[in-house]
Parts: sequence; structure tokens; C-alpha cells
Amino acid sequence: MSTTRPHDLYESPTDTDVAIVGNGPIGAALSVLLAQRGLRVTVLERRPRPYLLPRATSFDGETARLLAATGIGDRIARITEPATGYQWRTAAGQTLLDIAFSSAGRYGWPDANTMHQPALEELLAARAAALPGITVLRGHRVVDITQHDERVALTVETDDGATRTVVAHWAVGCDGANSFVREHLGVPVTDLGFSYEWLLCDVELHEPREFNPTNVQICDPARPTTLVGSGPGHRRWEFMRLPGESSAELNKEETAWRLLKPFGVTPDTATLLRSTTYIFRATWADEWRVGRVLLAGDAAHLMPPFAGQGMCSGIRDAANLAWKLDLTLRGLADAGVLDTYAEERRQHVKDSIQSSVQLGRVICVTDPAAAAERDATVLAGRRGRTGPGEPEPAKPLSGGLLGRLSAGSAGPQAGAVVPQGRVSAQGGTGLFDEVVGRGFVLLTTDDPRPALGEDRWSFLSALDTHVVRLLPAGAAEDTEQGLTDVIDVDGFYRAYLTEHDATAVLIRPDYHVFGSANGPEDTAALVDELRDGLYAAVPAGEAVH
Repeated sequence: MSTTRPHDLYESPTDTDVAIVGNGPIGAALSVLLAQRGLRVTVLERRPRPYLLPRATSFDGETARLLAATGIGDRIARITEPATGYQWRTAAGQTLLDIAFSSAGRYGWPDANTMHQPALEELLAARAAALPGITVLRGHRVVDITQHDERVALTVETDDGATRTVVAHWAVGCDGANSFVREHLGVPVTDLGFSYEWLLCDVELHEPREFNPTNVQICDPARPTTLVGSGPGHRRWEFMRLPGESSAELNKEETAWRLLKPFGVTPDTATLLRSTTYIFRATWADEWRVGRVLLAGDAAHLMPPFAGQGMCSGIRDAANLAWKLDLTLRGLADAGVLDTYAEERRQHVKDSIQSSVQLGRVICVTDPAAAAERDATVLAGRRGRTGPGEPEPAKPLSGGLLGRLSAGSAGPQAGAVVPQGRVSAQGGTGLFDEVVGRGFVLLTTDDPRPALGEDRWSFLSALDTHVVRLLPAGAAEDTEQGLTDVIDVDGFYRAYLTEHDATAVLIRPDYHVFGSANGPEDTAALVDELRDGLYAAVPAGEAVH
């Protein structure tokens, strides 16, 4: 990794490189991703102690891969259970939607992973504690933010009433739906006006039970109901508030037990960890960067829960933002690169929110006649189908800092998430990320060095890029410094490149394809395009190579 650090590049002294407001899973993941790159990170969390009740209940395979990049990959299986599938059913039990999940998904992880959120936060906290660059200040509430040319000052009140100031090069608001950072910046919010109130019931089962499939949506107009796994020994039921029903009446423990009883969940079979009502919303912040302050996670977007993408979207925010902040702070990219974070993630989130709203409009139907018409239409469309479907691949990014060479060609789509297979190197075999390492990857079927030349090679080295050459099984590995040879154990990656008529693909640290190439000259042009994108606004002679 480059030894250039922010304090070498900035004249104004700071307490930290990045201040993160909020230590939920998004803030915690972002702090680790930054500290792993050698940055100084200060996390300001208003709660004096960790929040021990669950909120999110699952994450998809792409998110599992991103979480593994924080260094907790070998422990994720301890706190999760793979989900087997997701079904929508009518009140009569007919199947409206059926998706089967694989325990070995497209991205090297189970398609869906159920979890108890406090357990995930414990893993992230332990990882953060092991990194010297992270300082977590609990009981510290941000009350003011002042921006300057090269720094941002956050005024903080502590639990004992004292006031202090934390000065950083950049600040990120990961402080949730009621974000102080967003409100203080005066960022407008787009609200789609789609919201319903639900009773959420988290339970811990006294004895193991099998639920097949793991996740079920009962589209019953008498009471739309959600059943989902939430990690080993835990499960969640959610019940929609009906028109004319009192919120106060629904939000009672006796109501929770009454609604749970038909599912065999009683005080004799389970412990009710929490029952509370919540109102989901469909909103996004219209700006994600204001000067030296950025937004991520629920501070930037909220969505209905029906696609299970709320926390996943926040983790994607953290993964996108971390490497861009790192390059900016190390002088390897212009600060304008951070605008591509907002451009890429905001549109991606808009699509997810709108998809979740569409699902919600199907599910949240309480009129019997409308529900009957919905059921008949969906069931008619399912006629002739045999077996469950598969989950769709992760949605690609668009706009922002993405290569354009593959546009109009058969190459992998710029912005798509690259799948993950097994490779072998120096006697070890495993998933690509674990064997090769994380960061930028130039994956090729030949030796790219002659075409790249010294200048491009120096640029890739400054970015800590893994230049990886795929070899067929049985081939001898080249131990020459700078090039990583891997055996494509199952032919996975060669098939991927062949399918897309490409010989090389340039992959970003968040696993999105920057662009693809066919032949050495295209590969060199692709590297030039990345450099031009990163240094677009850097004055001539100031870019670090």
C-alpha cells in the first residue's frame, strides 16, 4: 500500500482523517474499511452503549461479500443462517411468488443470510477495536458542523454536558433516519408518500423449528403478514395495521401474543424480545455531498422492507465511499471523485426504493375485492411454471466513475458486480477475494505488462492494484514480482470472460466492473480511462503516479 498519508498532503492540522457520525452497521463498516487502508477514523456515537435490539434481519450475497472485506468473513457463518427461499402466498395458501436461495450464490456467499443484528454489530465492533486507526467515542452527540477549506469541525456534547470539537478532513453522516447531519446541512428529501404502519415482533424460539421456506409473505387482506428468519434461534413476524385500527391497540404486548399464537408462537415456545410499531417510508436525500460532509445509509435513504435491501444499500454506500475517500486523502484522486459516489449510489438506491414500493403496493392490500383480483392476475401469470425461480443478479451501477469502453460491445457491463469463483495460487485454493486480496483488480488472460508500459504500471501500483493473470489448471505459475498468477480451478473466470468476448476486466474495490477490454491495446486504454477519471480535475503535474 502507498505510504502517502493525508497529513503529508494537507496544511491544516486535524484530529482525524474522517469523522463518522453514527456507529450502526453502516458507520462501523465504513470506519473499518477506512482504517484498513491506514486512515485515522473517529466515530461519534450518541448512544452510550450498543443498541441490543435487532432492526435489520438479513443481507444478500453481495452484501456478505462486502462485509467480508471488513475482515469478519471467517466469522459471518457463526451469526447467520442461510435462507432457503422467499414465498408470497394468498390467504388460501396459493403461491404468488416463489424464489429459491442457494447456499453457494453468485458472489461466493449464500444468496440470503438471516442474522441477529446485534451479533453483526459485535463482530464489527471487535474488528474495529483491533485496528489502531479507529477511535470510537460513545455518548458523544454532534450538535454543530462548521466547514473550512481543507477541514470540517464537528462540535460534540458528551453525556456529562461537556463540549469538545473534533476536526477532520471529511465527515460522513451515518446517523440514521432522523439524521442530525442531514438536517443541519439543510438537505432536501424526496418522499414518495408510500408508508404503512406495522407491528414488529422479534422472538427467540425456545426449541429449534424448521420454517420452509425461511421467509414468507402472507398477502391476506384480513391482515398482511411477514414471516422472516433473523439468525440462529431468532425469528420475526410483522403484522400490518388495518384501516380503522388503533395504533395504540396494535402496539400492545397482548396484541403481539394474540397475533403470534396461530403460528405456534406463545410464551411457552418463545421469548418476545420486542414488539413495537413502526412506519416504513420511501425517501431519499436529494444531495449526498455538501462540501466536505457526505451522507450514507438511512441518513441518505429509507425504503419499504419487502425486498430486504435497506441495510444492504447502506453497506454498499460504505463500500463505494471508502475507497474514494482513501484515494482522495492520499492525493491519488481529485475530490470530485466523491461526487461520483453520490451519482452512482443515489440512482442505484432510487431504483431499489421504487422496486420496494412496487412490491409493497402488491402486498399492502386490505380490500378483499382488490386482493382477489390481484391473486387471480398473478396466479394466471404463473400457470405452467414449475419450481421456484432464482434471485436476480445485483443491480449494476450507472453513471459516475465507470468505464465506457464496453459500451456497445459484448464485454461485461460497466457497473455490474463481478461474480466470484474459486482460484488457486501458491498451493492455496479458495474464493478469489481471499486468495488474491481486495482492492483494484486487473484480471486478464495474458501478461499485460508489455502493453501497459512503465507509466501505466506505476499508476496501477500506486493504487495497490492486483494484476492477476488467469492460468488453466496444471499451468506453471510465474513468480515474477508484480504479477499474480492464479489457477482458474473450475474454469469459472475464463468462461466469464469468454461469454462476454473479453480478455481483461478492471474491477473496482467495491467489486463493480469499471470496464472490460479485448486485447492488449484495449487493456491499456482502459487503464488510461481510469486514470483520467480519477485525475479529471487535478492540475497538471500534481497527480500522484
